[in-house]
Formats: sequence, structure tokens, C-alpha cells
Amino acid sequence: MTDAQTAATRIAQLRSDLDQHNYRYHVLDEPSIPDAEYDRLFHELKALEAEHPELVTPDSPTQRVGSLALSAFGEVKHEVPMLSLGNAFAEDDLRDFDRRVREGLADELPAGDLFGGGASVEYSCEPKLDGLAVSLLYRDGQLVRGATRGDGSTGEDISVNVRTVRNIPLKLQGTGWPAVLEVRGEVFMSRAGFERLNASQLEQGGKTFANPRNAAAGSLRQLDSSITAKRPLEFCCYGIGQVQGELPDTHVGILNALKAWGMPISRELKLAKGADECLDYYRDIGERRDALPYEIDGVVFKVNNLAWQRELGFRAREPRWAIAHKFPASEELTELLAVEFQVGRTGAVTPVARLRPVKVAGVMVANATLHNMDEVARLGVMVGDTVIIRRAGDVIPQVVQVVLDRRPADAKPVEVPQNCPVCGSHVERTQLIKRSKGRETVSEGAVYRCVGRLACGAQLKQAIIHFVSRRAMDIEGLGDKSVEQLVDEGLIHSPADLYKLTFEQIVELEGFAELSSKNLLAAIENSRKPELARFIFALGIPDVGEETAKVLARSLASLQRIKQALPEVLTYLPDVGLEVAYEIHEFFSDSHNQTVIDQLEQVLDIQGQGELGAEYAASTTLAGLIDKLHIASVGPTGAKTLAAKFDESLEKLLAADWLDLRQTLSEKPANAVRDFFAVAENRDRALKIEAQLRDFGMHWQSEKRVVEGLPLAGQTWVLTGSLEIMSRDIAKEKLESLGAKVAGSVSAKTTCVVAGPGAGSKLAKANELGVKVLDEAEFLKALEGFGIGVA
Repeated sequence: MTDAQTAATRIAQLRSDLDQHNYRYHVLDEPSIPDAEYDRLFHELKALEAEHPELVTPDSPTQRVGSLALSAFGEVKHEVPMLSLGNAFAEDDLRDFDRRVREGLADELPAGDLFGGGASVEYSCEPKLDGLAVSLLYRDGQLVRGATRGDGSTGEDISVNVRTVRNIPLKLQGTGWPAVLEVRGEVFMSRAGFERLNASQLEQGGKTFANPRNAAAGSLRQLDSSITAKRPLEFCCYGIGQVQGELPDTHVGILNALKAWGMPISRELKLAKGADECLDYYRDIGERRDALPYEIDGVVFKVNNLAWQRELGFRAREPRWAIAHKFPASEELTELLAVEFQVGRTGAVTPVARLRPVKVAGVMVANATLHNMDEVARLGVMVGDTVIIRRAGDVIPQVVQVVLDRRPADAKPVEVPQNCPVCGSHVERTQLIKRSKGRETVSEGAVYRCVGRLACGAQLKQAIIHFVSRRAMDIEGLGDKSVEQLVDEGLIHSPADLYKLTFEQIVELEGFAELSSKNLLAAIENSRKPELARFIFALGIPDVGEETAKVLARSLASLQRIKQALPEVLTYLPDVGLEVAYEIHEFFSDSHNQTVIDQLEQVLDIQGQGELGAEYAASTTLAGLIDKLHIASVGPTGAKTLAAKFDESLEKLLAADWLDLRQTLSEKPANAVRDFFAVAENRDRALKIEAQLRDFGMHWQSEKRVVEGLPLAGQTWVLTGSLEIMSRDIAKEKLESLGAKVAGSVSAKTTCVVAGPGAGSKLAKANELGVKVLDEAEFLKALEGFGIGVA
């Protein structure tokens, strides 16, 4: 055997031994050799690799020292979004969560006992570590990528840095792991590691960190990974993302499998049945919180059964099957020195407390939110008061109470400025309009608003920061400070001015050079053809998030229709309530907004516009229109009776006399209908709504149709059970791209159900109704038939 062969054999043995010792130390907490012996083996391996550099591999234990500094982090799109969790702050919140889970699983749970006790749901219980959420991607057992959570959809590529974290395996232990396995967890810093780091920083004259979370986040996002390698970071796994292969069918089962493959999981992991046992776990770990070697800010409870998780699904950006039960926030006393007012994107003038700096839960706090003037009045706070400050959820500082017996004689009341502190425009109090059957009730709102709109520098800056953000127009290179410079220099006065910027204007700005200026202009140019949904979201319409923007774009499919849409017409769209509908309508009715949108239409080529979504063609009824008029004493049943009586004709209904109405309805609703339409404004509104429905093609007499090029247009699909090749969210996106509507329940109108393992009541309902059912393999084959890839 040659020297090289002998070295290769010894290197392989050392790597195997060190990997096993790492596993026993970090995962099992059962070290098998002293630290000195581990160090001897490590240095022997390092020396052999130095003699034989051709034998060095990326998964060697020696390859955790970091490398040359990066110029920037790349982007990583999460195939399965990294969602946030809903929060519980009180016992009742957790019990409400458990009740919602049981209601959502009513068809899956056993009936319970004879004395009325319902069946309990089994939950996994884990401490909520206070660190930075990361994703680790393994292919064939090898670590190939690490990424931050980012905004949940897109994170930063920190692959080089995660490789330096000692207890993250560079290759998985054992056998049987999936070919593709994305592990998710928290990178954190123990209390002892944090203290050592700060002591080292002080010795070197460096900056100390406020708390372990900030230290962990800052360490993991170092462009120079050799710095990260020196930081005492640890990793704890709490779940998975994308997977190609078999895994256990429970959350705890998956975590135990990951532990067997070398992945550290929480030593506090337990199972609990029902809310009472969850609360017992919460109280127990809360009592031991300060004695734990790391900081936690609560407990995470998850439905343990994965099939039940899939049945419960998601709400907006959070799962219905998990919740974070936060610990009570840390509190401190301090003095309120002043109250200043900030102006936000929508013009809201918000009070901010300026405090005598005080450390709260390890963070120095000098400012706190007061929310609005109603909150100021509720607290009875005055400038000069001693107040109690809390870090809500251990994150956002807020004023929670005034210590009245410490109020000084010269305390001053908090007063809203009459003029905007930024632009000097008038500040007015908003009005709340509550709409109910036949009337509107107007009351004063809690928010004060600057009327300056885009003439106000603060509103303009915030509007443009939102407009250029990643999930809106996605103009890379325009950070908050750059936007502020552009506004302060008078180079932009509306979002449309971004498209008039020149190289000469940008290169003169602080922080810009020739290359970055060219890159910014290229990014602006690349944003000239936004999809309609992105454009709508970028406008920053109050209460219109990404999902509502997608609904507007997919349904009305035209900026012109969206601009014209009446509130009652908008409420025909899914998940658009009356209040949101009025916000949308009022936004597009505002003359300032109309000017800005006109300017944008001149410089942009908005994509994804065309005919009305096929499922909305001829989708309305006269009964539905009557019901949306909110006539007192006339509900959906009365509306249907009127529509049938007058041959689905609004014109005939308006022409009806009292006798016709009385023959159709009882006296009270008949009088209500007569009185309602006796008001000219109400008659005109009803006719205007009908005219728009006809103009849009939504009228009940319009022609039903299917949009060409979308093979599933007009169809309704339902996803249930487990999908192993792709997530249900991705499957939903692919179906929607083909024109299908993806619903959450099965009915006679359902076109097809995609049922994976664990499908329950929805599959049974589909079989009962004779609805077509596909398994995942058949579904993927169908997608490929439409030219849709499954990767």
C-alpha cells in the first residue's frame, strides 16, 4: 500500500470517527471522548489533509473554518414558503386555537365520550428558540445549500456560513434519508456562548451585542465566513420543507428520523394531548426558562398528525395547525421625555414615545409605539410621566401603563399637530363608516391623516419604498436610503418619475458609482412590464395585500375594470368584503391617485390583461344584486323571491307598485322595498351596479364563456391529502396558471379532486358525489399534458 493510500484510509477513518463524535456530542448529548482527545484527532486529520490536499472533500470536519469574503449574498427562492406562525399570548388564545383545530378536524376526530368530552388532538411541544430561521438543503445526504428565511418566499444564500456551524452535519448519518431533504430550524447562540463572544469583543476593542439573537443573526449574515466560523453558533431543527422521498407520517416521527440522521433537535420535545396538557408544558418550561442554556420567547405547538395538518391547511401567511404561545413580555420603568409624530405611507400621523433609554429584555429601548391617539387617551399618558415599557412578544417596545403616583407637576398633555410635521399640510381625523341594512353610520376614527398625499415627502418616500419592494415592482438596488436621497434631491415626485431618471442624476448620489448606477437603471428598465397583480399591489391600496391584488387581477383581468369597479361589484370577487371594496373604489376615485396611475400607465406596459375571468362571466343573479343593496328586512331568501316574481328583471322590480310587492313579500319587507326604491339615489345606484355588471360581462344575461388558452378555465379543483412531489401551495399555483379555481371544499360543482395519501372527508365526499378523483401521479401526468413542468 502506498503512502497516499495509507493516508486516504486514515483520513476516511478519522472523518468517520469525528462525525460520530460530533453526533454523540451535539445531537445525543452523550460525548464518548474528552475534548482533548477530540482535538488530537481533529489536528491529525488537518495535518494529513495538508500533506495530501487532493484528498480534501467539502464534507470533511476540517472544512468549517470559512473562506474568502463574499461581495453579497445571492437570492434563494423557497420552493415551499417558510411561513410565520400565529401567536397566542394568553391561555384563552391557546384554547381558541385548539377549538379551531378540533372544529377543522370534525370529520376526522372520534366522537368523544358519553359525558360530552370531545376527542383530544395530539400536539408536539417545543421551545421557541430566539434566533434566526434557516433552511438547509441536502441532496443524497450532502449539504448543498443554506438560506435565510427572508420574507418567507425568498431568502439569502448563506451556504458558506452555515457550513461553519459546528452541529450542522455536512453529510447525513446512517441511511434511508430522502434523495432531496430540506431541513428547517433555528440558528442561535447559547447564553454562555454569547457572554464569551461579548467578552472577546471587549478585549479586542470591538462592538458588543445587545442580546444572543442579534449576535446570532449578525454572525450568520457576515460576508466573511471566517468571522462566522469563530462565533459560537448552534443549530436546532424544527421541521422540513421540500422532500423527495419517504418520511414518517407525524411531526415528532420526522424529527426523530432527522435526529437519527445527525440533525440536532430540541431536547425538550414532547407530545401533549389537548389544550390542558399543552398548557401544563407551557407552564413547566416557563418556570425553567431562566435556567435553560439558551433564550426562548415561547413555546410552539403543532398538530402532530401530518395528514391532519394538510386537512387544516393555511390561513393567509400562517398555518392553521400550529401556533406560537409567547411568554409574557419583559417590562421596565422609564420616563416619557417627549411624543413625536411620524407620517406613514398612507398619511397616517402616528405618535411615537421618546423615552429615557432603558434596557428591556437585553435590548436598550429609547423609542416605543403609542399606536394612535385613542391609545394615548386610553393610557392617559402625558409627557413627563413614568411609564411601564414592554417588549411585546419580546420584539416591539410599547407603552403599557402610566405610573400615576409618579406624575410630575409639570406633565404636559399629548396633542395632535394641526399641520403635518413633514410637509405642513392640514392633519384631519379619519371617519369610520359602518354600512349595514339600509343605512350608514359615521363615527370618528382613531387615525389622524396628513392630506398632503404625494406632496408630503414622508408619504412619497414610503409610497415609493413600497412600490419598488421585492414583492411589488421588484426594483433591485433601490433601498430605503436611496429612495430618501432621490426624494430629498427633488429628482422624483411620484413613482412614475423613477422611469425618467438618468445616469447623470443617479451617479451623483451618495453610495452610487458608475456600475451601481447602470445596474439600477437596468433594474428600473426591467420592471417596465409588470404583471397586473404586482402593479396593483405596488400601488399600496389600503387593506389590499398580495392575495387580494391577485384576486383583482385574475378576476377582472383589466386595470380599467379595476379602476371603474363599484364597491358592490367588487364584493362578487372571493375574499373581498364591503369595507375593502370601498377602500379600493375610493383609492381609484381619488384625483391625486388617478394622476399618478395615468402617469404610470404612460411609462409601463402592464401584462396579464384581457377578458374577464371565465368563472365570472354571467356569474351574478338579480337576487344577489338585491341582497347587496342591503334593503332593511330583506335577506337572501326575500331577494330570491323578488327576483323570481319579477322575471329576473331589475327594471320590472323598479316599476312594481306596492300591491305587487305585498303579494310577493310580507308587509314589513314589502314596505322596506317600496321605501328604499322611492329614494332616487337608491334607484340610480341599483341601475348603475346593473349597468356595470352588464358592461363587465358579469350580468346574469351575459354570455357564459371559456377563455381560450386556459384549458382549465371555469373549472373548480380541490386538493386534499399529502402531495409528496410538490407542496399543495405549488400545486395550487400551477392549477391557477391553467385557469382553474382551487377551492377548499368539495361540492357538486367541483370538477376534479386531487387526493394524496391521508385524504379524508373530502375524498369521501367526492366519491359520494361522483366527482372525478386523481392521485398525485395522475395529477402530475395531467400537468405535463398541459405543458406544465413538475419541478
